[in-house]
Amino acid sequence: MKQSYKKIFMDGLLHQNPVLVQLLGVCSILAVTTSLENALGMSLAVTIVLTLSNMVISLLRKIIPNEVRIVSYIVVIAGFVTVVDLLMQAFLPALANSLGIFIPLIVVNCIILARAEAFASKNGILASAVDGLGMGLGYSFVIAFVGLVREILGNGTILGFEIFGGFYQPCSMFIMPAGAFIVLGCTIALYQAIHLRMEAGKEGKK
Repeated sequence: MKQSYKKIFMDGLLHQNPVLVQLLGVCSILAVTTSLENALGMSLAVTIVLTLSNMVISLLRKIIPNEVRIVSYIVVIAGFVTVVDLLMQAFLPALANSLGIFIPLIVVNCIILARAEAFASKNGILASAVDGLGMGLGYSFVIAFVGLVREILGNGTILGFEIFGGFYQPCSMFIMPAGAFIVLGCTIALYQAIHLRMEAGKEGKK
């Protein structure tokens, strides 16, 4: 039985969020979320690559030999990553330099490979596009939130603009790797607590 497009989208956004539930793509979140700007740039790149690669892999799913499917997926993903990387270097050079090697590394981002194998290779193009968009936005919300919290606590700014004035003393730990682990861990814990509370409420109504 085919899933509804709404369910596919909401699974990616919330119920099967790639970061908060499946714990995929954590490396890039820990690495590039020192500022909200970096987080937004990475989230846009991942969402575009994920959605477009899902669509192409879905179109080719019946002609790709099973023995070389993973290699074929990587070739498709690498093509879109190259396009996104070149566009960012052309139009957003400062952001491209800030993200550095992490844009090319989207090729092996486990979220994109996982959706190609688990969903796009088994479903139609529209459903695959919705899945890619939902998963991409689910990833984007998490990385943007972590980037926002780390920038506020670590620098006292949002998108480079000072928000507290001179009285706030930034905690530099939050723009270091340890801060990334703390913020991401707290974000996952908060999501799980809210999710469990909502599930308990549903059971209570039943």
